[in-house]
Amino acid sequence: MIACPIAYEVGFEPAWGLIAWRGMVGLHSLVIDAWSWLNYKAVMTDPGRPGSRVFPELAAPWLPDQDLRRLATYKLLAAYDSNQAGQLAAASGDEAALERRELGDAARLVDTALGYLLGAEQHIVVPGAEHADDEEPPEGTAAAAEAQVRLRRWAEDELLPLRIQQTERTAVLSGDGVYVLAWEPSKGRPSLRSYDPGFYFPVWDDDQDTDFPTRVHLAWELPEDPVRGLKPRVRRITWELGPIGQPSNGAQAVGDQVDAAGRPVRTYPWEPDRPSALTCYLTDAEWQLEDLGRGRTVDQLDRAKARYRVRSDGTVLDRLDLMIDFVPVVHVTNTIPHAGDRWGQSILAKVLQGLDELAATDSDSASASATTGTPIIGLAGAQLPRDRATGQPIPVQVRAGAVWQLGESGRMDALDTSPQLAELRARSEHLIDRIASASRLTAAGLGTLDPATVPSGYTLQLALGPLDALIGSMRLAREHKYKLLLKFVQRLFQAGHAEGWTAGETLPAKIAWGPHTPTDRAAVLDEVVKGLAAGVLSLETSVRMLMEAGYPIEDAAQEVQRIQRRAFDAAARLADATGDNGAVREYLGMPAAGPEIPQLPLPGLGHESPTSARANSGVAGPADPARPAGRKSA
Repeated sequence: MIACPIAYEVGFEPAWGLIAWRGMVGLHSLVIDAWSWLNYKAVMTDPGRPGSRVFPELAAPWLPDQDLRRLATYKLLAAYDSNQAGQLAAASGDEAALERRELGDAARLVDTALGYLLGAEQHIVVPGAEHADDEEPPEGTAAAAEAQVRLRRWAEDELLPLRIQQTERTAVLSGDGVYVLAWEPSKGRPSLRSYDPGFYFPVWDDDQDTDFPTRVHLAWELPEDPVRGLKPRVRRITWELGPIGQPSNGAQAVGDQVDAAGRPVRTYPWEPDRPSALTCYLTDAEWQLEDLGRGRTVDQLDRAKARYRVRSDGTVLDRLDLMIDFVPVVHVTNTIPHAGDRWGQSILAKVLQGLDELAATDSDSASASATTGTPIIGLAGAQLPRDRATGQPIPVQVRAGAVWQLGESGRMDALDTSPQLAELRARSEHLIDRIASASRLTAAGLGTLDPATVPSGYTLQLALGPLDALIGSMRLAREHKYKLLLKFVQRLFQAGHAEGWTAGETLPAKIAWGPHTPTDRAAVLDEVVKGLAAGVLSLETSVRMLMEAGYPIEDAAQEVQRIQRRAFDAAARLADATGDNGAVREYLGMPAAGPEIPQLPLPGLGHESPTSARANSGVAGPADPARPAGRKSA
């Protein structure tokens, strides 16, 4: 934050995440932080005040003050996503907001951005695994291929695509998402769970320059349960990095040692040559709300009043040593945070006022359409029916088949509101275009662009340029976090001594996203065929291009092998070029020729023609008298 006191002069005073402007006469504050785009909402001025009808839960004493604006933002965005922004505004005192028309525009923006972000499919890729089946694979490719197979098997067992959908939709909507990993002994693999970012409370040590917190809390309130006799309470799960502790019985844990300074150290499987003095402790406990008291936030709850949870095997979850040296919690941001900040921004951040304008216009359109469909009619000189009891005229209703008797000078005038309705509809289209432009999803990306107005594919590509930049930035913000997630998965397998996961350096792995825009598959196929025939593209590159274009190819290396096993013409040319049928058999995926296969005389020595030699060698291909002879027998 930066504090800027102003008294006809401007001075800068370093503080984190806040810009405050102070005048000579009065005190006025302009807060600029990761959520300041919501400052136009009156409810954001003091979201944690007692008695708030909009954010009553934020008055809880255990919530830190610095997190109130973040939590209030999450709730506001959730209301927009579920078409309840009007109800939220009504709770703040705007009774007219109950008539607000919300037609799912916010959810549409979120779902559209999510679809482009994820692409058609996601794959786990370990660099080097695609070369494991090469004739002379580089060192380490076999291990990479094996790790890729195991990670993909884990992803299938843990429903990784579903977890990604859950977390990423929350991240696109709220700006933040949270993954939590834990070793499951009963399953023999790490489990993966997605949590609401409103439960996430990292503790940052400002004295240390680090990108990751050493202590993380997940905390939320549990309601009263009269059946079980439980009062309202707070549950908090804590992961904390700290020095390896000395057991109360004085005996070291299995594998632990003591270094020269007398500290307990441990050698982890992923760093067998570097002993570490750190470990991660897990605590899972509950506190009754009435026992919290003032001044004790989520990071300062009284341990003496905690009720610790017990694991299924009877272990009390009070600073349980997890035997790992990292916090298995991964925080995903929707955008690249600003320098000095750690939180992401929603896809709705820059267009929320536009959505308010669109909802107001839709509400006006609904009112105008009512008077257009059932117009307001003025009658003059009409003989209206009267109530016999009171003698008062009976209100006239406009309906089909109604007949009114008018006098000689009578007339009927109808109020025509159709021009206003047309203007409102045009304004709605204008606002949608502005929202599409400001959000960088573009009219083409939202599907509102008229195809007849696009003269060429190049024009469409230019129209999608902002969307390409947006998705590239969103994927860049996540790239390192998913690498970290897959690194943690491998290390948990190693720490759990899972079968096949031996000690050694953790291999880099990443998530490969599918193409975010439609691809002209026919054009890509034509390009691949021409490039491969001309010899300017390798078979491996061609297959990879087809995969990126959306063709149903699961594994590039296996697809290359399938193609080679049927490329008999190419095998014949290989035999002509090398005269080595062993290389030809290997190219075709055939086993090496054994001694039981008879040796045939070479062609060109007066024994047989090249055509019969090809037939006897087991290499298929068309007869070509111009092809040089000299091929060995199979």
